[in-house]
Amino acid sequence: MISHFARSLSLAAATLMLLGCGKSATTEQNASADLVVRIGASAPLTGPQAHLGKDNENGARMATDEANARGIDIGGRKVHFELISEDDQADPKSATIVAQKLADDKVSGVIGHMNSGTSIPAEKIYSDNGIPQISPSATAVAYTAQGFKTAFRVMANDAQQGHVLGEYAAKNLGAKNIAVIDDRTAYGQGLADEFIKAAQANGAQIVAREYTNDKAMDFTAVLTAVKSKKPDLLFYGGMDAQGGPMAKQLKALQLDAKFMTGDGSKTPEFIKLAGAAAEGAYASLPGVPLDKMPGGKAFSGRFVAKYGPIQLYAPYCYDAVNVMIAAMQKAGSADPEKYLAALANISYDGVTARIQFDAKGDLKGGAITVYQVQHGTWQPLYTMAANSAAAH
Repeated sequence: MISHFARSLSLAAATLMLLGCGKSATTEQNASADLVVRIGASAPLTGPQAHLGKDNENGARMATDEANARGIDIGGRKVHFELISEDDQADPKSATIVAQKLADDKVSGVIGHMNSGTSIPAEKIYSDNGIPQISPSATAVAYTAQGFKTAFRVMANDAQQGHVLGEYAAKNLGAKNIAVIDDRTAYGQGLADEFIKAAQANGAQIVAREYTNDKAMDFTAVLTAVKSKKPDLLFYGGMDAQGGPMAKQLKALQLDAKFMTGDGSKTPEFIKLAGAAAEGAYASLPGVPLDKMPGGKAFSGRFVAKYGPIQLYAPYCYDAVNVMIAAMQKAGSADPEKYLAALANISYDGVTARIQFDAKGDLKGGAITVYQVQHGTWQPLYTMAANSAAAH
């Protein structure tokens, strides 16, 4: 009995020692820094888009982890970065609550939000609090059109993306009669509007314009309505959680039309959800293919080893964090009021591209790439410089 009690005490002591060691390692890392800089991040971490939100979070976390491992000085002070990640559930109302929480937490900047529909309502809160916001993936034109000086993005917008998709559908794929469905989010509807303008400008006719929402899973009714119009191409503006099932149901209804969508569905998840119906589908993604990015191959190797396959926007999240840190270093301060001007005028060689912002906060000189599912994977077909797209 005494022996058993002694052993229990010994085990308890050992456990406390291990816990203490773990705690002191973290404490020691923070204690060694002169300054702790909190960077906020927000994306959907629950719900049907959680796989994309987690991808965003991982990209941002890898950037802060690597910055801490390198040892960063800002204004002569050694810095430790903390990533404060929040779940906005891809919901505009939740996004404003998250934005206020991050502002109250005194973050020095925010990476996010993932969706245009969450980035747009949140940006006023960040602006009111003087907090720089870099979205890695909000492509709606309205995001930077509101005139907030704190809003930036590191990929091309939907005016550019929609132009490339619409032109490609009409000219390269020869689509004459096109049906359009969108999910009525800021992203989905905005991209569909831009796609329609470009398709019509290149001689195509829009024979149907229908709507769904970003929670729907059964598209039988809307696809049946579209089928009667006999389109040769169906364009969907929305995310992969709806795009995959829609492509699958399109094939089940024997609607003989090509399927095209935007960056929100250019994912491995789309292929998984659509199954055999994914084959031959078209999508776009702002930027050049990963293996053509300046640091794409090296980033991919490190990211996959740590987190698994890249879903979509992780490289852009990684760049968003690093360009924010570079602006802090340039200004010699992590105070948003002091480094905001440096961020607006930054020139940073990132993983995805050279990052510079125009007066609105949009990325200068980006690109759009069109992809097709071939033998179960997304393969790049065509890349257009964003400047060329914007000129039309």
